[in-house]
Amino acid sequence: MGFKLTQEDADKLNTKDGLISILSKEPYNVERALRYVNYLQKLEELQVELIRLQTWAIEKGERIIVLFEGRDAAGKGGAIRRITERINPRHMRIVALPKPTEEESTQWYFQRYVEQFPKAGELVLFDRSWYNRAVVEPVNGFCTEDQYKIFMKQVNGFEKMILQSGIRLVKIYMSISKKEQQKRFDEIKNDPLKQWKMTPVDERAQQLWDDYTVYKKKMFKKTNTELSPWKIIRANRKTEARIACIEHILSSIPYDKNTEI
Repeated sequence: MGFKLTQEDADKLNTKDGLISILSKEPYNVERALRYVNYLQKLEELQVELIRLQTWAIEKGERIIVLFEGRDAAGKGGAIRRITERINPRHMRIVALPKPTEEESTQWYFQRYVEQFPKAGELVLFDRSWYNRAVVEPVNGFCTEDQYKIFMKQVNGFEKMILQSGIRLVKIYMSISKKEQQKRFDEIKNDPLKQWKMTPVDERAQQLWDDYTVYKKKMFKKTNTELSPWKIIRANRKTEARIACIEHILSSIPYDKNTEI
């Protein structure tokens, strides 16, 4: 049975977003366009709830951390942009720390992350986090075996202290297939507006795929605790992954859904 268009579907497509969705990509595909319009509608509904959550957090002085991990090109940045594009920027920060400086390299590993923690009423989103040391660093030889082992011994206690201090912590891992990662890398390399995103670490990601898998499994086994669990988001389809990320954040924070905005 072929795809059938209802009157409601037709009304959705007969809008600015609907027409753009149909005409933006060839060959024209009405079913795909309708799926995208439904995504935009759902995204807007969820972004209203994010504003409500943030308003509640500001009023109550809540401190919230949401950290994103995942394979290179898994869509962490895109998900973060959809989460933050409608909320109050004065009460939100995105943290994507560069390689540690020489001075930072001599400090306690977690120190530079702690310095980025939220103040009362603030939401902080980490685009990669202290979990660099659980996967990216050992796979690429950026840390020693002893440094890795010390991190793995300390991380659960560190997160327990975060939670006991009253900070709310949400951990999201975005997962894609090896085939999808290669497809996205090819798109980045062929787009002059995106080529800057490709890093030396990205260049080695396919070659080191199995090594990443080994360390990822070790990370989940050790740090997917009852107190501080991971949420794995299947991210081969970007739109579905973005919706899933927002829904998980909203379900993880016990905000007052009657908060006025």
